[in-house]
This record gives sequence, C-alpha cells and structure tokens, in this order.
Amino acid sequence: MGLFKNLKSGLKKTRARLAHEIKRVVTGSPKLTEATIEELEADLLSADLGVAMTRQIAAAVKTADETQGAAVGDVFTIARREVEKGLAPNRAALHREPGGVTVVSLVGVNGTGKTTTAAKLAHWIQTRGQTAALAACDTFRAAAIEQLRLWGDRLRVPVIAGHYGADPAAVAHDALTAALARRADYLLIDTAGRLHTKHNLMLELQKLHRVIGRKLPGAPHEVLLVLDGSTGMNALNQAREFNKAVKLTGLVITKLDGTSKGGMVVAIQKELGLPIKFIGAGEQPDDLQPFDASLFAAALFED
Repeated sequence: MGLFKNLKSGLKKTRARLAHEIKRVVTGSPKLTEATIEELEADLLSADLGVAMTRQIAAAVKTADETQGAAVGDVFTIARREVEKGLAPNRAALHREPGGVTVVSLVGVNGTGKTTTAAKLAHWIQTRGQTAALAACDTFRAAAIEQLRLWGDRLRVPVIAGHYGADPAAVAHDALTAALARRADYLLIDTAGRLHTKHNLMLELQKLHRVIGRKLPGAPHEVLLVLDGSTGMNALNQAREFNKAVKLTGLVITKLDGTSKGGMVVAIQKELGLPIKFIGAGEQPDDLQPFDASLFAAALFED
C-alpha cells in the first residue's frame, strides 16, 4: 500500500468525524456567523487539534468567508493548508551518526507500543539498506524480552537481552558493546514503560542514558517519545514531562488507525515544537512510516 493510502486508511476515523461535522456546520448556514465559527472551533477541538491550531484555522476560514465566501470545500482546503503550514517547519529525518553506531532510545508510558515500534523501526532501517540491532532494556514487563526476540527472529534483526530484573543500564551497555562490535548502523533501545509522574523511574531512565553516553560520547543520538494516538490530548502531558526529564529529539505517534482524535499530532507538535519523526497506523512492519506534513494534512482534511 502506498504511503498516502496507508495514512489515509489510518486516519479514516478522525477524517470521517471531521468531515461530517464540518459539512454539518458549513452547510447549515448560508453565511458563516460567529455562532457557526464557534461550532467549527468546537468540532476541531473535539478531534484534539488543540486550541492554537483550532484558532488558526477558524481565523483563516473567517477571513476567507469575509473576502470571498467560504463553501464546504474551501473550509477543507483552508484547514489542510493551515495544518501543513504549522507542521512543515519542524520536519526532521531520523539522525544518522556518520561513521559509527547511531543510538536511538525509545521512551514512553506503558502500552504505547514501544516494543513494536522498535521492531518496525528496525525494519524501516533495513529497507534503506542499513543494519540495526535491538536492545531489550524492558526487564520488568512480563514477556517483553520474548516479544522483542520474536520480532527479531521475524525480521532477522539481532536482539541483545539480559534476564528479567536486570539493570536496564547494564543491558544497554552490553547491547552497545555488541552493536559496536557488529558495526551496526543503528542500535534501538526498547526501554520499559514508565509513568511520567514517577520520579524514581525517570531517574532510572536518565541513568541508562548516562551509561551509554559514557560508552559512546553523544549517545543516545535520538530520544524518541512513543505516544499512543488514541489517548488524545492526555499525550500532551506525557510529552511535557518526558521532555523535562530527558531531552527529547522527536516523537513517534502510534495507533492512529484506532482513534477519532488524530488531531493530537498537530496539537502536540504545535505546543512543543518537537519534530514528529514517524507515525504508525496499523499492525504490519511497513505500517510505521516517516512523518510527512503534506500527506498528513491531506489525509486528515480530504473532503
């Protein structure tokens, strides 16, 4: 499936809800009034586009209506343009450390799909003709190591693991040693899920990053926060707190295919200014794809 078709399919629930509500509001009045603009804002907020982007779209629609009249199709075009304009400046590719191993740490709360994301990211790296290794640093969750090993076997990616209850920082150190010996292009670290409100767990994550930084100066080169798209704006609080504890370099948004609140991608990027590196909208390895602002805006606001 092509990238746009995949994304369009993944955002089906969000797009259907937005399309229905926008058409209802715009066709319900021959001219956009303050009341209809407020209704439009409420519909955009319900898709978790966030206050800032909602106001930006509403203002652009209002201006267009005052100057030339705004039909239903115009509202979709304006919304798509404003979302793309807001997201495009922060586009950034996955970092590649020249001449050595690039270390990517995947962090987030429980249940966001970090382990699956690590595996899918390894697959994406392989499709680009590069090599990856996986570090099983979630030594707490039952079956987490086995899950990553299953993915490793399926994708033919080496998995470096310890035993349950082992120090995650020690496992990360061993994994980095192995990745350096193998001359892998990437080491992907699957960390344990942790609540962003648990200070001791955040300190543990900081320790893991310090240990690999001593082993390889500059590592981790990427710290990607994995967010579950179905949690809506609750993900914004997670992003704020993780960014305080460990310096995030980007975001990965998963499970967009199961939510009508896909607009949270826009709201989080708008507030934090962190680039969205990848989005996931499906269960297959190919369903993780680099984020493209133009394709995302088009899939979100296709009339």
